[in-house]
Amino acid sequence: MGTPISVQLTDPLPARRLEELAEQTFDWFREVDQRFSTYKEDSEVNRFDRGELALADGSADLRLVVEACADLWRDTDGYFDAYATGRFDPSGFVKGWSVQVASDRLLAAGCRSHWINAGGDIRAHGGPRPGEPWRIGVRHPWQPDKVCWVLGSTDFAIATSGTYERGFHVIDPYRGEPATGLTSVTVVGKDLGRADAYATAGVAMGRSGLRWLAELPGYEVGIVTSDELSYRSDGFPVLPGEPAGPAPLPGRSDLADQPVPRIG
Repeated sequence: MGTPISVQLTDPLPARRLEELAEQTFDWFREVDQRFSTYKEDSEVNRFDRGELALADGSADLRLVVEACADLWRDTDGYFDAYATGRFDPSGFVKGWSVQVASDRLLAAGCRSHWINAGGDIRAHGGPRPGEPWRIGVRHPWQPDKVCWVLGSTDFAIATSGTYERGFHVIDPYRGEPATGLTSVTVVGKDLGRADAYATAGVAMGRSGLRWLAELPGYEVGIVTSDELSYRSDGFPVLPGEPAGPAPLPGRSDLADQPVPRIG
């Protein structure tokens, strides 16, 4: 689907077993690409979009994705809309969901320390070394060699939707035009599929979505606006001693403007 994917396995399993698990993980992503890529004419998602494949005749994964997109449309007040571009394109959910599935499979196979990154959507368990959390930088929107925040945990999913690489590409489904109010939305939680969709919906909402994002149950957020202000919820997992961006919000429903940190 045009997205680079990196996998790092740090569990103390035999090297041969780690190689097998890595190959199985990439086999899964190849399967997802074949089924859900909007760039492949014969992909299952494109045949469904053209009406050549009935949902009842599709794969279990296709049915799951269609149902999840319908649920997310409802949960985001219509701002996560797989039909926002005029055709069925679930990419804003599929990328995070596929990484979540890959991570769950690694856990089930006994690999408890791993990190998967698909174009900035990350699922991480364990750490690079025993007793150390994963450290993940959130890119600064206007300084690509800098970060706004360094996040750390031994079990989290991180999804970022932004405009700094592909421009204003997220459509506001109510206006039918690209959303321009937010430059970067990072959502952190346990489920990467939902985090990915929430980040996309947040960008689509623009500044009107700040409060909605801040009050997401079970998820934490870091936000940068197009007018160079930034926000983060009080539980955003910034590592001590690392770039922390603005001060934490006093409460999840109390938003306070802060300038984007100019680092370095």
